[in-house]
Amino acid sequence: MPNDNASGDSVAAVSAPYRVLARKYRPSDFAGLIGQEALVRTLTNAIAQGRLAHAFMLTGVRGVGKTTTARILARAFNCIGPDGKGGPTASPCGQCEHCTAIAEDRHVDVIEMDAASRTGVNDIRELIEGVRYRPVSARFKIYIIDEVHMLSSSAFNALLKTLEEPPEHVKFIFATTEIRKVPVTVLSRCQRFDLRRIEADKLAQHLGSIAASEGAKLAPNALALIARAADGSARDGLSLLDQAITLVDQSKGEAEVTEEQVRAMLGIADRTQLFELYEAVMAGRAAEALGQLRRMYEAGADPIVVLQDLLDLTHWLTRCKLTPDVLQQPAVPEAERKRGGALAKELSLPILARAWQMLLKGLAEAQYAPQPLAAAEMALIRLMHVADLPTPGDLVKQLSSQAVAPAQASPSQAPRGGSGNGNGPSNIGGPVTSAISTQQIARDPAAAPAPVQAAMPPLRLDSFDAIVELFKAKKEGILLTHIMNDVHLVRFEPGRIELRPTEKAPANLTNRMTACLNEWTGTRWFISVSGDLGAPTLKQQAQAHEAEMRRRAAEHPLVKAVLDAFPGATIDSVRDLTTPEPTTEAADDEAAPLPEESGPEEDA
Repeated sequence: MPNDNASGDSVAAVSAPYRVLARKYRPSDFAGLIGQEALVRTLTNAIAQGRLAHAFMLTGVRGVGKTTTARILARAFNCIGPDGKGGPTASPCGQCEHCTAIAEDRHVDVIEMDAASRTGVNDIRELIEGVRYRPVSARFKIYIIDEVHMLSSSAFNALLKTLEEPPEHVKFIFATTEIRKVPVTVLSRCQRFDLRRIEADKLAQHLGSIAASEGAKLAPNALALIARAADGSARDGLSLLDQAITLVDQSKGEAEVTEEQVRAMLGIADRTQLFELYEAVMAGRAAEALGQLRRMYEAGADPIVVLQDLLDLTHWLTRCKLTPDVLQQPAVPEAERKRGGALAKELSLPILARAWQMLLKGLAEAQYAPQPLAAAEMALIRLMHVADLPTPGDLVKQLSSQAVAPAQASPSQAPRGGSGNGNGPSNIGGPVTSAISTQQIARDPAAAPAPVQAAMPPLRLDSFDAIVELFKAKKEGILLTHIMNDVHLVRFEPGRIELRPTEKAPANLTNRMTACLNEWTGTRWFISVSGDLGAPTLKQQAQAHEAEMRRRAAEHPLVKAVLDAFPGATIDSVRDLTTPEPTTEAADDEAAPLPEESGPEEDA
């Protein structure tokens, strides 16, 4: 019998359900919320003053306590105290029937609805039908709708009237992670509370206290890593802590979870190795950088996480560059303070900005690449390739100085070419000089050097019509035909054009137009495809203009008299007599590129 009892106790102990830390340590009152001081102060004062709103909107990232706050509000509104005579309070007793029932998710007057699975208008109609009935036993009937942004437009519209004027016994509490998707008509009927991300040091301290309650011990750096990986989410931090506690094998005498174990669990690299990788990349040492990345990958580091850490390091170095006080924060280790300070002094802001952009693009490629390690290596190779190249600002300064220096030099200071026989190298970048003497010019005027013609200034095209005229002048007949017939102009400004090509336009029309304009004007043009409707094509505009001219001509009294005198006569063309007619050759030249699409002759 003793053996049977012992066996039964053992079975009961093994079969006892395990509650994860995120559920076990969920706060039951406002005092347990961390990092939400503003929300706690506002709600506490409102409950103390009896200013209880009928609808609340709680928003924030995942795991910061939106649903937990909603349940705390439900207990605060319905708590009656241990003696059963209390009213709404900011400190629920946790002992009365309502507090215990709400904590166990079995209170009949507290209805929780997941809008992610019940998005339709019929679900909201069912909810509205129950609003008119008074609560069964509690003071208020509480409706908690999680992920409310998932409701359909019809469901939101059905909820509006009830939400604006609910019965006195009803309270609505909404929670969402996508506040931008909630209609403003709903937001205007609610009191909005934004739950902030929990700071890393506060979250690490909170996780340390929970680990101590669980009888586990983690190194301070390990807790800091978990808090940083949680990204301000208490639930994520508790889930990672739950996983980290299992890293300790008490049967082998291990008593503390180390930083290295947590790094291996999270798949992140050592901070020292990260600094070595960053220094090698920014110095352009390809073999060393790729070898360091390979060693980190073999040690368990995720290439995507490595790129994210490099981005974080770039941002931190930029902040150190702008505000050196960042290096003096207590949370910064001494090794990072020294190496970070040295890197911040060595790297300029343009170089850090360029590294940020290239790492950001490399991270996006690695997230979708079939081999993230290869994508990470290619991103670092690109960054190392430009590590020793000047920034665009430096190039502009160099080109400006090279352009100004020859202009400032006087003719007497200008270097002459080679030896006296005139066969040496000519002056490069300076004014052109001639080795022919004045005596030679006097004896032979033909020996005088030809005057140097000034370079043509770049063309200035201030309208789309000027672009069309340029293609016409360059006799680009095929391109001109497509521009006239198959292009809708959306937006034009000098140097930039947005077009909406028709189905008949060739796929490379914008590229060919860009190449021609860049070559002809000497400036850089950007021609992009837009999805906007845009203006009618030039052909359509010409046809509309011709139709208007015909209509106006037909209304003229003389024309009416002619048409009445000759039944069946029509207006063939309208011509403006104030505009001189083009010569036959000019007319042929203009009509040659576009014989079938030439515009109508405008007559009076």
